[in-house]
Amino acid sequence: MATNIIVARGGVEYVPPISLAFWRWLTVFFILFPFFFNEIFKKKNQLNKEFWKLFFLGSMGCGVCGAFPFIAGMSTTMANMGIIYTSSPIFIIILSVMFFKDKINLSRIIGLLLCLIGVLTIISKGKIELLLNFKFTSGDLWMVGAAIGWAVYSIYLLNWKSKFSLMARFTLIAFFGAISLFPFYIIEETYYFKTIFNSNFVFWILFAAISPGIIAFTLYTRVQKYVGASLAGFTLYIFSIYSAIYGILLFDEALFNFHYFGAAFVFAGVYLARKINQK
Repeated sequence: MATNIIVARGGVEYVPPISLAFWRWLTVFFILFPFFFNEIFKKKNQLNKEFWKLFFLGSMGCGVCGAFPFIAGMSTTMANMGIIYTSSPIFIIILSVMFFKDKINLSRIIGLLLCLIGVLTIISKGKIELLLNFKFTSGDLWMVGAAIGWAVYSIYLLNWKSKFSLMARFTLIAFFGAISLFPFYIIEETYYFKTIFNSNFVFWILFAAISPGIIAFTLYTRVQKYVGASLAGFTLYIFSIYSAIYGILLFDEALFNFHYFGAAFVFAGVYLARKINQK
């Protein structure tokens, strides 16, 4: 999932944000559809029954969470994006408790706080004054929307049962995600940015579709199946650790002491939450 940060930093330089999200999910659909065509065709009656649920999941998971971070990156900093997106697990827990009566205990709350401390340590570079001088921009509102959208997608993906297999359902979610993005893609192309269809476009669309698309979403769904929505949400904190690693490996960013301290808090929080879940 953390490879999405590579797309956010590199892909949007070559492909407009909504265009990138739209073509990404349409590509996911075209890649997967030949493998699951038979199942989808055989269950076409079930597709009619689940139509609005699949459209909602697509619009949240692929539409809102697919386009909003790319749009946010045009008017806010990576630090702001990271801080705001870490609120998503909190929204997941709150919505799970409110609407699906998911159980939350003190140990998981402590784990959540440890993860937040770890992420804030990494993003602030261990300097409290950077957090005190934190300034919001219009892009931050897009990230708030993305964080809430991911929370909604996560809890309904788990609690809405489906007659389709995991991958067939994901194929349909990707399709409806692209459909939900299409009107906004046309508006972007008409009034804001023109997509240049060249080798850079092909590279970033394929990369975004396969790594943070097919691989990440499939694994996240499997994690949810085994541990539930609220605990699966903790993966967003591990996301920050891998994002820092990718920054070091691919963008020549340095490794400092605050990275180690932040990572220690994050892994301690995830371990504590997972340990309680196993019990």
